[in-house]
Amino acid sequence: MLVADRSIAFEERLKGEGLRLARKSPSVLQVNLGKLCNLACVHCHVNAGPGRKEIMSEETIDRVVDWIARSPSIDTIDLTGGAPEMNPGFREFILKVRAIRPEVTIIDRCNLTILLEPGYETLAEFLALHRVKVVASMPCYQPENVNLQRGEGVFDGSIEALKRLNALGYGKDSGLVLNLVYNPIGAVLPPNQKELEFDYKEALRAEFGIEFDRLFTITNMPIARFLTQLRREGKADSYNQLLVENFNPASIDGLMCCDTVSVDWEGRVFDCDFNQMLGLPLGRVENRFLWELESEGLENEAIAMGNHCYGCTAGAGSSCGGALDG
Repeated sequence: MLVADRSIAFEERLKGEGLRLARKSPSVLQVNLGKLCNLACVHCHVNAGPGRKEIMSEETIDRVVDWIARSPSIDTIDLTGGAPEMNPGFREFILKVRAIRPEVTIIDRCNLTILLEPGYETLAEFLALHRVKVVASMPCYQPENVNLQRGEGVFDGSIEALKRLNALGYGKDSGLVLNLVYNPIGAVLPPNQKELEFDYKEALRAEFGIEFDRLFTITNMPIARFLTQLRREGKADSYNQLLVENFNPASIDGLMCCDTVSVDWEGRVFDCDFNQMLGLPLGRVENRFLWELESEGLENEAIAMGNHCYGCTAGAGSSCGGALDG
């Protein structure tokens, strides 16, 4: 066992532990539809916000859909942003995917408040009609913590949006899945996912009558806006050390980079959403585009790694689907 030390690069740590990251045939295509967002959350690793101009074009969306049509190993389309719903082609993307691959799971990573914005009044009904799984950011069940992380008034808006989704059957054993996402406040690791899910369900049910399916706990990645906050508070080094000291070998097999292809708003491919934001391309090959690849040919291709990968392997581990161990 290696001594936890920030000087040990992540890739060397894996070798020292007798571990390796192995890419499998991809089953998840995660598509970043753009960095435009109605919020500017302090933990955002995308630096998304209302002023961002990066938006996936209609032409690129069509090329992504064509790739999905010829990639049978892909069973999940994970739409993210920014607020993915703010891409003008968001609904058309979903309709095109449903037309060619009606069986696939489509995920909308939703910040909830977008459902209340002018021009998006029918969005919740659209998601329900096309059986889109909603994964919604809800960093706490207490208003002061949510508003601190995401902006004043966001908690009340999130509660209203959750009630709207519940009214459509989401989170109520109807087949419409509603999962929530917890990110810690500040430079700490998430608590136990199962225990926190119980607390969330108890609190949201008792206070607001809200139901949901699962809670995902996700570790804040020390990049982009969250890294800026850490540096401003003088906590960047201590947080990175915390991640290293809590390295969990049991998390390796479940890391999202093993079965996911991440696509940016221009169509370039990466191992994961975090590598995308750091400009670390899939296979370590610059400027590869999704439509240049065959999904069956990606197995065992090299995964780009860096010390930020400690963020996904600390504690119980962390992926877009929550904790990886226990």
